[in-house]
Amino acid sequence: MFDYKRRIDELPKGSQILHEPLLNKGSAFSLKERDALNLNGLLPPRVLTIDDQKKRIMENFNNKHDDLEKYIFLIALQDRNETLFYKTVTDEIETMMPIIYTPVVGEACQKYGHIFRRPRGLYISKNDQGNIKNILKNWPNKKVDVIVVTDGERILGLGDLGSNGMGIPVGKLSLYTACAGIDPARCLPIMLDVGTENENLKSDPLYIGLTDARIRGDDYDNFIDEFMEEAGLTFPDAIIQFEDFGNRNARRLLEKYKNDYRMFNDDIQGTAAVTLAGLLSSQRITKKKLAEEKILFYGAGTAGIGIANLYTRALVEKGYSEDVARKRCWFIDSKGLVTRGRKNLSDDKIPFAHDHDAKEDLCEIIESIRPTALIGISGQGQAFSREVLERMAEINDRPIVFALSNPTSVSECTAQQAYKWTRGRCLFASGSPFDPVALEGKTFVPGQGNNAYIFPGVGLGIVLSRSNIISDDLFLSAADTLSSLVSDEELSNGQLYPSLSDIRSVSKKIAIRVAKKVIASGLTDIALPKNLEKYLDSIIYNPEYRDYI
Repeated sequence: MFDYKRRIDELPKGSQILHEPLLNKGSAFSLKERDALNLNGLLPPRVLTIDDQKKRIMENFNNKHDDLEKYIFLIALQDRNETLFYKTVTDEIETMMPIIYTPVVGEACQKYGHIFRRPRGLYISKNDQGNIKNILKNWPNKKVDVIVVTDGERILGLGDLGSNGMGIPVGKLSLYTACAGIDPARCLPIMLDVGTENENLKSDPLYIGLTDARIRGDDYDNFIDEFMEEAGLTFPDAIIQFEDFGNRNARRLLEKYKNDYRMFNDDIQGTAAVTLAGLLSSQRITKKKLAEEKILFYGAGTAGIGIANLYTRALVEKGYSEDVARKRCWFIDSKGLVTRGRKNLSDDKIPFAHDHDAKEDLCEIIESIRPTALIGISGQGQAFSREVLERMAEINDRPIVFALSNPTSVSECTAQQAYKWTRGRCLFASGSPFDPVALEGKTFVPGQGNNAYIFPGVGLGIVLSRSNIISDDLFLSAADTLSSLVSDEELSNGQLYPSLSDIRSVSKKIAIRVAKKVIASGLTDIALPKNLEKYLDSIIYNPEYRDYI
């Protein structure tokens, strides 16, 4: 476990402490600390505060010419001074989140081998099978609260990026700290390199991963089994968050492990919860009941099915049958409308296949199904055309339009298009951020259905409660809490989610709600203090320098 509170004589001295990101304070080391730590002459003479340093960081950040340069600049800062990095990101979260995560992280992952500076986390390849235990033990911090792991097969909406996908676990864990106060010393990003099918990567001399074909079948499953077993033994208290696994593996691995490990899949459960929260917020405007929505999903992958399953679970909790709930959900996949007459449907699609004529054209399907909500989760940029959005506005006073695919380049439509083509009547949310839209004298603030509203708070609640498993009910609680935190003023501006500037407060409230749900459900073996809020305040990480003397 990383010890921030070591005695002065136990701390690294001289240049060594300047190269320890979790301990380094740069020019903020006091004169007494410089004497004690042999830093005299290694730093400029003036002592600065962390706020002074942040001013310099922001000045340099704003002078960068493009977003990828800003990303590289921030990662370099994280590598040398994590406290200052998190101080900057936490204080400027609305500015920094699009850079350290979506949409810029998508471009960063595509070019990861070319912008690589120094390794973060653990890289475990298929060639390490049989030795994963020893690799995990190489991690220097023995107390880990959260692991984010990917195999790089489906990075955002960009597909197979192999080991370049390490940018995703690194980015997600940065948000755990910035948004919820999880100690960065207790976060572990892991890349499982099982090969790649991306021919561009295979021919790239600067690609950082294996150029072998991806392993499949039993070889793949045995590898993942070994990883899960050894990770559970090495870091028994850790949450294991699966991120950006391919459709063929994401759902089945979740079902395989969820009752035996403290794990979840953010692409499935986190996406489902943030989407459900957006639907619940929408109903505060439309005055409809959740059961009155008819949802058309454009995209039938694991994320879309995950949303439909959580929506179904929410209605079942309200007393409806699963059959009734599922009939409110319709899907379009690569072959058109998912109907009972279709052959060779996957098992996860069958519950949402309904009696209907086969159709492929989105406008025709909208006219026939007459959905109240259109949710894009396809990775097909510009799929929601003007005609599609106008049709949604013709059949609904307040059409719900969620264009959730990431990054921005694959979003089904922009906020500007959604508001303009529905004449400002749509209730809009997107996966990546869009700027406010001015239309006919009114300014709309598009809601960002970012999983960062969900997974940090859920994770903090699990860390707090030490839940044995992470059930879907916890995500229902998170969705309900998130929706309740949207103010009436925010709703009036078209916002379906709270302002990102309040994300720490939001995560804290979700964490408390999740912890209480864990206790009520009997999912923990530990006793918790009565005042959870006070206890939470005492354990979360705040990015401020510690006095070493």
